[in-house]
Amino acid sequence: MSGRRRAYPQPQYTAGTPVGGGAVGNSFIDQRQQQQQQQQQPGGAQAQGYGSPYGADQLQGQFQRMNVGGGGDPAYQPQHYQQQQQQQQQQQQPLPNAQISYDPYQPQPQAGVYGQGMGGVPPTAGPASQSGIGSVYGGGGGGGAYGQANNIPTGVQLNALYTTDLSRDLPPPIAELSFQPPPITLAENATLIPGSKTANATPDYFRSTLNVVPTSSSLLKKSKLPLALVVKPYNALKIADENIPVTCDTTISRCRRCRGYINPFVILAENGRRWRCNFCNLLNDIPSAFDYDEISGTVRNKFDRVELNHAVVEFIAPKEYMARAPQPIVYVFIIDVSVHAVQSGLTGTITRTILESLDRIPNENRTARVAFIGVDSNLHYFRFNEGLEGTEIMVVADIEEPFLPSPGGLLVNLDENKEAIEKLLLDFPTFFESTTNQGFALGPSLKAGHKMISNVGGKLVCFAATLPNIGEGKLSVRDEASVAGKAKEAKTLLTSADSFYKSFAVNCNSSQVTVDLFLTSSAYQDVATLSNLPRYTAGQTHFYPAWTSNKSEDVTKLSKEVSDHLSQDIALEAVLRVRGSTGFRMSSFFGNFFNRSSDLCSFPTFPRDQSYLIEMSIEETINKPVVYFQAAVLHSTSFGERRIRVMNLALPTSSKLVDVYASADQLAITNYFTHKAIEKALSTSLPEAREYLISRVVDILNIYRKELVAGNVSGASPLQISTNLRMLPLLLFCLTKHLGFRSDRVPSDHRAAALNNLGSLPIPQLIKSIYPTVYSLHNMPDACGLPGVKDEDEAETEDENETLVDVVLPEPINDSKASWENYGLYLIDNGSELFLWVSGNVVPGLIQDVFGTENLYDIRTGKTELPEYSMEESEFNYRVRQIISKVREQPDSIIWKNLYVVVGASSNEPIEISQQRDLMALRMWASSCLVEDKTGTEPSYRDFLTSLKSKVSQ
Repeated sequence: MSGRRRAYPQPQYTAGTPVGGGAVGNSFIDQRQQQQQQQQQPGGAQAQGYGSPYGADQLQGQFQRMNVGGGGDPAYQPQHYQQQQQQQQQQQQPLPNAQISYDPYQPQPQAGVYGQGMGGVPPTAGPASQSGIGSVYGGGGGGGAYGQANNIPTGVQLNALYTTDLSRDLPPPIAELSFQPPPITLAENATLIPGSKTANATPDYFRSTLNVVPTSSSLLKKSKLPLALVVKPYNALKIADENIPVTCDTTISRCRRCRGYINPFVILAENGRRWRCNFCNLLNDIPSAFDYDEISGTVRNKFDRVELNHAVVEFIAPKEYMARAPQPIVYVFIIDVSVHAVQSGLTGTITRTILESLDRIPNENRTARVAFIGVDSNLHYFRFNEGLEGTEIMVVADIEEPFLPSPGGLLVNLDENKEAIEKLLLDFPTFFESTTNQGFALGPSLKAGHKMISNVGGKLVCFAATLPNIGEGKLSVRDEASVAGKAKEAKTLLTSADSFYKSFAVNCNSSQVTVDLFLTSSAYQDVATLSNLPRYTAGQTHFYPAWTSNKSEDVTKLSKEVSDHLSQDIALEAVLRVRGSTGFRMSSFFGNFFNRSSDLCSFPTFPRDQSYLIEMSIEETINKPVVYFQAAVLHSTSFGERRIRVMNLALPTSSKLVDVYASADQLAITNYFTHKAIEKALSTSLPEAREYLISRVVDILNIYRKELVAGNVSGASPLQISTNLRMLPLLLFCLTKHLGFRSDRVPSDHRAAALNNLGSLPIPQLIKSIYPTVYSLHNMPDACGLPGVKDEDEAETEDENETLVDVVLPEPINDSKASWENYGLYLIDNGSELFLWVSGNVVPGLIQDVFGTENLYDIRTGKTELPEYSMEESEFNYRVRQIISKVREQPDSIIWKNLYVVVGASSNEPIEISQQRDLMALRMWASSCLVEDKTGTEPSYRDFLTSLKSKVSQ
């Protein structure tokens, strides 16, 4: 079976030229004054959004639709944009940085994007266009190029609101889960460099739940929408893969009052000698070094500096930002050597993995240091004769007051002791191969590791296959059966059983020590308690239930993740602070770190694969047309340089609910409600957390129905919502089915690990965890699984001599069996595992092509890998494996996804009862990813919408 079937229709994209731009030179001041004067004329402002700038053809279509409904401002006439379009069409080539100008939240010139096929309501057909949709967003005027702060001209048009009926929007359009947020609409001269396309941070780094900010707390409360920022300072495991602009010197200009960093949104005054802070409005001096190049010793143009041109930038910090010189990277490996760890193969696998990863540890300056502690009921230290071969094992049996048995030789330079370290790791498993010791003194070993590195800082990396059962921090098995499924389940099983782990973690944080856990027990391990260690030290808990070295797939997953964890370019001794314009307060913080003060988040080591959320409150009425937010991370790089990574975000404001809803980011809002639901579950109960999520959906639908659907037309559907939020009810519904929240009985370790992941995953992985991605492989287009041209953004960053190819993936389908065929082949990606579902009535030819056999029941099911055939032997097998490899690629995550092959049910299954039980369990696990369907006691999405109708209409 070749696998060649009909191709899915592809979305239509319209190539456009980004609006704006502007040269910066000696006549910059005059240019800006001229542009401001032009933009104060009718129609002078243009829309600017990150990720998907508007082309002139889109602007024309947008404003035509807005004015038809009677809500448009007469200053905005389509003719103006027709003239723009004609001028741009006369150009032979688009601008070099032209991007695809496809905005999913606005109607396109092509028909059908939000037409009948997707359940959209035209703006002239519903009340939205009569309730202020076309209202012009005003701004303060006057003052000239270097005049008053926030000098934004009038006439910026915010996003329009379009309504969707959820009950008719079935199946939900899941392609929108990969869309960019609604565009941020600013005037062209909102930035210091007019028309800059790099002044606002991309949503990969810094995004808001609302891309139009309410002007008062009462309006925010009325909207029932949250106001929060999602911060992900790093977007790749390696520094070199990010390509973030770095300042050319150590000159840093900050506001004297609010301490905000100079950025692309400040305003210059006094002929460019001073700058006005966009956060607190204070005038500050511009350092003379801004006009001087230290390297060449020549005068330079200040407007070329990266901090005035880019939203995300790194400053090289001078000595004033260092409490002490940057410290080396330090790893203390705490390895379980009890009988359970040795018999499962953990001890041998980990030491071999560390050995193979030594050259991957960031060690550019050759200063990295390592130490090893083996743990059972004793502490086994390994003392190196620095610079010489050989090690000495030193056993400490006193775990009540653990001490370091030697003043030196325990923590050694990796580069200078490479041979001795390699020999130790080769011999390590043999030291404990005949052990019968069942103890595991995790608490004492952590205190010993902390004592070893507390004056330097670093990482304690723990590998455990046993429940800590001796010494301080001793834990016992909790009684799950008595509370499972009851209201007190969360408080009994998901909260810490011993205060030692949080208090010790806080102590570690103050000493710049991070704890990372890799847990592999097949029995109870109390993940809920142990996860406090990474949570307050900016680490992570990695959970591998029933891990064994007898399965090569288990070994591959653990080894790859540990190796990638050790090789990532972590930041050291870091702190994060988020600032906002006057009137905003950062009220709550979510993620793995410790709040050292009211707004300072402390990270002994800053991971590159986690995300953080900061909730904001509005404390006074906002009377500015644009507000600003800035996140700054002060850190030391892995190569010993002190830096500050700064991210900037500017958002328009509005006093109208319609503007707030039209620019709400449904994925960021989902992230916010996920954190709040976790908080609710741990403080009250799992049922109350699920009810919290559903009640938030009801609140949003009610406020939309009452405030934004004009006239409350009799007979109108109660399930109307803005189109840019139509996936929010689906996501929050699916979140109640997630392993962390579902009502079915779930082992507490699995539930605790799931909640821990939900609280730290970046948005793309979070959404995939909530709503898994499903690909139909048996009828995918011919190009899928084969190399294809990369998208324009990727292509522009590649070397021209390189081949611009990438594996083409099929278009995802809905998570519902309703769209499946009983002879199909489907791949499910839930963010942590992959399931290859082979339908029971699949034709023998497809089985032969993929698995090399025509007998469905000869296929190896469960955790496995596909047989490898070349392109000539089986094209379809090659394409499927390429798709799996592509799906596994995650440049910003260490997660390696195991593949599970699942054979669907068919008549006359010739399987023994014991095998059938395993297969049934595997089917149920994979089927739980189809979250739109009824699963166990949980309703389907269609049934959920039906129940919502009665709640909303009450």
